[in-house]
Amino acid sequence: MEELKIKDEFIKLGQALKLSGIAASGIDAKIMIQDGEVKYNGQTELQRGKKVYPGDTFEAAGKQFVVVK
Repeated sequence: MEELKIKDEFIKLGQALKLSGIAASGIDAKIMIQDGEVKYNGQTELQRGKKVYPGDTFEAAGKQFVVVK
């Protein structure tokens, strides 16, 4: 599991996918989330604007990340 370092209190899931390199663009992130390809804390997440906080995990495309501050 890789770490995704953020400087703010939270990051939106779509932005986290872009920052981690899983999604090349916001459109790609949106499509991945809408298609049910993204898991947030072990559960399929369909909200692109879901707030992701330090300690949360997300995974897609065979990559797993934990958010750290």
